[in-house]
Amino acid sequence: MATKSHIEWTEMTWNPVTGCSKVSAGCKFCYAERMAKRLRAMGVERYDTAFEVTLHEDLLDVPRTWRQPRLVFVNSMSDLFHEDVPLGFIRRVFSTMSGTPQHTYQILTKRSGRLAELAPELVWPANVWMGVSTEDERVLYRIEHLRSVPASVRFLSCEPLIGPLENLDLTGIHWVIVGGESGPGARPMSKKWVESIRRQCRQVKVPFFFKQWGGVRKDLTGRELNGRMYDEMPRHALVSE
Repeated sequence: MATKSHIEWTEMTWNPVTGCSKVSAGCKFCYAERMAKRLRAMGVERYDTAFEVTLHEDLLDVPRTWRQPRLVFVNSMSDLFHEDVPLGFIRRVFSTMSGTPQHTYQILTKRSGRLAELAPELVWPANVWMGVSTEDERVLYRIEHLRSVPASVRFLSCEPLIGPLENLDLTGIHWVIVGGESGPGARPMSKKWVESIRRQCRQVKVPFFFKQWGGVRKDLTGRELNGRMYDEMPRHALVSE
């Protein structure tokens, strides 16, 4: 449950929790849910319950075995702040992250309300980045919740971007990722939406990362915006050789 990742803005995934449930429009065609069902059909034991929230205690200490520094996406197959993940388990995840300062951990949630509620109950080491999914204007409140979290890096994942995000308040935000939806049923993303976010990032000097155009075949649509790639990272970025 710790593997090299094809996600452009990270290196590894670590999944001490798997499974989730839908909370907003961005979840409609969840890639993790599709993958979980596929893995269950393949007989992968950890996905016997398909996409039900499942805690994997035996995976909590896996990062302690990695010697070389790594950039790690935590729970690519779940949401650490899902209501079915107890605070005690979240604290154990944070304990592992705190105990392995050679790695940089990226956490992403759609449950920003619970994040803001629990943040004071957690110890936030410098190697933990915290982000919220921001797929359209209906969930801008997540940015306000994120701003209250004492993470060294706070970031937005505007993926799948399914609507415009004008007049973003990027105060206290250190990084913005933008990407279109991919896979079956993928909803289209307007170039104007992407350019607007890039322009807003430029105005306040926030690093901008363009992940993909998406579509049913994202390998065909690519990652270039106006003829170039945008792979900007926060100043705190730790990327292994």
